[in-house]
Amino acid sequence: MICAGDEDDPFPVDDCLFAETFSQDTVYTLVGEELKIRQVFGANLGVAAPVWEAALHLCCYFEEQSVELRGKRIIELGSGTGLVGVLAARLGAVVTLTDLPLVLPQLQANVSANMPPSGWPTTLPTVLPLSWGEDHMNFPSDWDLVLCADIIYLPETYPLLVETLAHLCKNGAVVYLSSKMRKEHGTPGFYEECLPSRFIVELVNRDDKQNINIYRASLREDQ
Repeated sequence: MICAGDEDDPFPVDDCLFAETFSQDTVYTLVGEELKIRQVFGANLGVAAPVWEAALHLCCYFEEQSVELRGKRIIELGSGTGLVGVLAARLGAVVTLTDLPLVLPQLQANVSANMPPSGWPTTLPTVLPLSWGEDHMNFPSDWDLVLCADIIYLPETYPLLVETLAHLCKNGAVVYLSSKMRKEHGTPGFYEECLPSRFIVELVNRDDKQNINIYRASLREDQ
């Protein structure tokens, strides 16, 4: 299996990334599963619209490292198109996908489009709104895994994200974070300073060509 190829990285802070609204359906084969993902460009979705390389890399990492997802209780933050969470659900995880309210129709559409012919192995993935640092207390802390793909790009959100992760991981959940290491967005600083303030952080995979890192993190015992 090959992850997607090289692309320029059009990752601005500006939400007005796409002037016109159009959709694109792409089929990805990941961990033996064929997923059809619709990307809705425009509609003010901004960076939530595309499938980013870091999401594909995280899926590839799960396959290469034989990370067991079946039966796991998983929540994904900043799901965007839902690629990672939908794959986990297809592999038998009990999945909750979250993002800002504006993104939920795209998420729900991709969940519906990828139901296996025989039905979901466990349960239908749940799609819910979650604003970091605001309504995270509405969510439980009994997850096995928390998944994050290319959500580290707005420094003002970093403390809110760490607060949210700390709540979700209170009962021992492990976090996997896959990120394009954008210095201009302070991404390295998040992993060097913000996240380690409350989490034990380990770099588990590095792609020099794509400048993508994958980290595994767990809440410090004194938190």
